[in-house]
Amino acid sequence: MTAGRRRMLQALAGLPAALLAGCTTGPDRTDTGSDLDRLQAALRAQPLVLLGEVHDHPAQHALRARALQRLLAEGARPALLMEQFDREQQPAIDRLLATPGADADALIAAAWPQGNAGWQWPLYRPFITLALQHRLRLVAANVSRADTRRVISGGLAAAGFDAAVPADIADAQAAAIVASHCGQVDEPLARKMMLAQVARDQFMARQLVAHADGGALLLAGNGHVRRDIGVPRWLPAAWQPRSLVIGLLEPGAAPAQAFDLVLRTAAVERPDPCAGMPAMRPAGR
Repeated sequence: MTAGRRRMLQALAGLPAALLAGCTTGPDRTDTGSDLDRLQAALRAQPLVLLGEVHDHPAQHALRARALQRLLAEGARPALLMEQFDREQQPAIDRLLATPGADADALIAAAWPQGNAGWQWPLYRPFITLALQHRLRLVAANVSRADTRRVISGGLAAAGFDAAVPADIADAQAAAIVASHCGQVDEPLARKMMLAQVARDQFMARQLVAHADGGALLLAGNGHVRRDIGVPRWLPAAWQPRSLVIGLLEPGAAPAQAFDLVLRTAAVERPDPCAGMPAMRPAGR
């Protein structure tokens, strides 16, 4: 065990024992007081908190928003980093944050004037509203599609990212891409797409450190916040033990050991994501 990991575990030892046990939410139990208490305690456990999500899971978002609301009521004012905004949108976000009377819908429209980019904004609106109400720093934590295309075509270094990707990260991320695309992405393309995922993780790590002075909370998909292959791997060594990673997982999702704390939720019913998915191949093949 590394010294940094040991210090992180020592910090966790100070939390209530019930928190470390994780929690489970079921069909008739979507947001209990104990779940809320556990999550609220976790949000104040370390300066950097990486809070995972299943993007389309309403119960997860509601629980996270209530925990953040309670944290802010205690006086905490962390920077709120959101995967749902790209870094080029930061000026528009800052303008809206400084505009008296601006609301969440206005901020979303200013950041995404061409449309919602596939995000289910009703699920994220409460977090933006809290940021506006409490004058939080709202930080765009993602890189753009143009950035990812540049990385896929020219590599990480060409876009200002670290090209030295450990083999275990590269292998696991490529495998996850193949699985999430129902096997319709071949290995060479998955290796290229993996670089875009790494670019996102590296940028999120940079943003966490850049906004750590008053505490920073990252809202991102569970795949990004995984301690074994995600954003935490790109944090500087000094910040590793000062971070806490929380996964909100459905049954059969990412391994629990990839997170410091796990909150379990019942799965949301969805159409088969693999139905009718076309095969993807690199251009020219």
